[in-house]
Amino acid sequence: MQEPVADGPITVLVVEDDALTRRTLGLAIEKAPSLKLLAALSDVKSALDWLEQQSVELLLVDLGLPDGSGIDVIRYCAHRHPACNIMVITTSSDQDNVLDSIEAGASGYVLKDADRLDIVSALLDLHAGGSPMSPSIARKVLGRIRYGKRSVDAAAAEEAAEQVALTKRESTILDLIARGDSYGEVARQLSLSVGTIQTHIKNIYDKLSVHSRGEAVYEANRRGLLQMDQLKSKR
Repeated sequence: MQEPVADGPITVLVVEDDALTRRTLGLAIEKAPSLKLLAALSDVKSALDWLEQQSVELLLVDLGLPDGSGIDVIRYCAHRHPACNIMVITTSSDQDNVLDSIEAGASGYVLKDADRLDIVSALLDLHAGGSPMSPSIARKVLGRIRYGKRSVDAAAAEEAAEQVALTKRESTILDLIARGDSYGEVARQLSLSVGTIQTHIKNIYDKLSVHSRGEAVYEANRRGLLQMDQLKSKR
């Protein structure tokens, strides 16, 4: 899924409090010709201040920061820079953290046991329209999709039943991105341009009131717009 970048390297912001990990990630990004590290920050405040003044294409963020949660950074970035793709890198595989990150706007979630090359590959995959996740995290998300409806309360169930009027084309695209296909792969399967797919994605986001692929999949499933048999049909 790694696609070449025609207009220069892809810009990256790293938010990680551990100095050694931050340096390791920074070096890996700087060595990748397709990526450009704009900043490597260590806490929530500096990240929010930076994002208030500048934009970036990829955000790589830890959750356990010294002055708060990386989820606050994710939420702010998704709101202020909706075109930015966001990936969590953390030691936490807690299901609540995973789902809270997706709801806030993250489209990828990898654990720190991945090596440097895996991180670079995941960032390129994310930029190409993928949703990179460590295998154990993917299992947790799918497990929540399978069984989560059993534990929702009456109010959540009622809200999930609200109807969203997606077109047949939008529903098809939603199913394809839910199973992990990149925008390029969706475009090829439907014989459409990537630009047309992106327009449909924007319409889907607007209808679901979301800002990222991960959030769209989570919200669509919550509203009953996805079927598990379609998710299981991934290549």
